[in-house]
Amino acid sequence: MLSPKSGILSIKPYVGGESQLADVDRVIRLAANESALGPSPLAMAACKDIAPLLHRYPDGGSDELRKGLADTFGVDAAKIVCGAGSDELISLLVKAYAGEGDELLYSQHGFLMYKISAMACGATPVAAPESNLRTDCQAMLDHVTDKTKLVFLANPNNPTGSYISQKELEDFHSRLPNDVILVIDAAYAEYATASDYEPGIELVNKADNVVMLRTFSKVFGLAAMRLGWAYSSPEITDILNRVRGPFNVSAVSQAVGIAALKDKEHLDKTISLNSRLLPEFVDFVNSIGLKTEPSQGNFVIIDFSEPTEKADAFLRSKGILARGVAAYGLPNHLRVGIGDEEEMEIVKAAFKEFVS
Repeated sequence: MLSPKSGILSIKPYVGGESQLADVDRVIRLAANESALGPSPLAMAACKDIAPLLHRYPDGGSDELRKGLADTFGVDAAKIVCGAGSDELISLLVKAYAGEGDELLYSQHGFLMYKISAMACGATPVAAPESNLRTDCQAMLDHVTDKTKLVFLANPNNPTGSYISQKELEDFHSRLPNDVILVIDAAYAEYATASDYEPGIELVNKADNVVMLRTFSKVFGLAAMRLGWAYSSPEITDILNRVRGPFNVSAVSQAVGIAALKDKEHLDKTISLNSRLLPEFVDFVNSIGLKTEPSQGNFVIIDFSEPTEKADAFLRSKGILARGVAAYGLPNHLRVGIGDEEEMEIVKAAFKEFVS
């Protein structure tokens, strides 16, 4: 029998949020942190317009898309690498910098793909404990060894919604060894409202061993396109370009991403809706006797103080899909995405009925 690399057979495949329920006419999908308002009208039009060119290979360097990102976020296009979602970029970073005998460090309730990517490359995943569902920078530093090659820090973090401030992030980086790469996964950066939050751009501009990851799957409403980007030093950018596929981002994804960046009105509307509905829902959850914490994403994590099977089953009976997070070590919690106004009123009514 042919055997794969060490660790691969121990991987538990990633399971995404569910999208369907049997015998339910209307499903409220709040399990995958998708955009409440969906994609931009400009993005949808671009998807249609590129259809006659599907026989052509895409631009291998995603040049126009990178220019659009540079103009939108005030960064250097030459230091951007685009990928098939930030998931691919996570995998490429681990593939390039870690292998047998190396360690990859992340926080206890960090994104599952960090662990999976490490095991796929034969590296050892190491989880540092969190404090009150929040990244504990000192605990992370205490787990750095001479085998540590990469440190993944999701900020804001999924599934907890917590974050660390720019000052904490910079202090944490300053105490890391220079030969360790800090990967800041800022998938939910556009939703963050904290005044002391910074997604990592400034740190990348100052340091050679920092990567910031971003995605079009969340606030831009393009999860189906599988589109993400990395911003890093010229050295790391060069390595990523060497290990990625020559046409790793489809022409459709590039065209739709470029159009989405131009629709500032839709982006602002999406952010504004979340900024209003999310704190309202947090206050509601706390008011009915359940516990949650403020979130810097487009979701909240709710503590039921017991395994969530009953709560999840009740929500399903009402056509509501939330996300169990037992795989993240949180069996008593459900993660609930923020939908549109009508959906959140239905969700509130269901929660109120459940606790009563």
